[in-house]
Amino acid sequence: VQLQASGGGLVQAGGSLRISCAASESIFSFSGVYWYRQAPGKQREMVARIIRGSTNYTVSVRGRFTISRDITENAMYLQMNNLKPEDTAAYYCNVETNDMKHYWGQGTQVTVSS
Repeated sequence: VQLQASGGGLVQAGGSLRISCAASESIFSFSGVYWYRQAPGKQREMVARIIRGSTNYTVSVRGRFTISRDITENAMYLQMNNLKPEDTAAYYCNVETNDMKHYWGQGTQVTVSS
């Protein structure tokens, strides 16, 4: 499985950004799709996921971020609204196959200026 993340950039606080992750296999073939992020000096944390049809978000992004996937584009997305400086991080997509293997995309940098 190959994953290609894109769409990161520099945005002002309060702004919006959508990051994407294109998959080499059907995005709906995976039992779970995830977005993680890692800020400098911090551990990687799970931001959002769709797992067996259920959607979950870490508390700090609830109501601001939306995870989705598109079968026609074979991709997953993270729509990020009302961005805050503390959202600055490298964002990584991850998928889980039915045999419980995980695959990572490369990071895409999101920087939010105050």
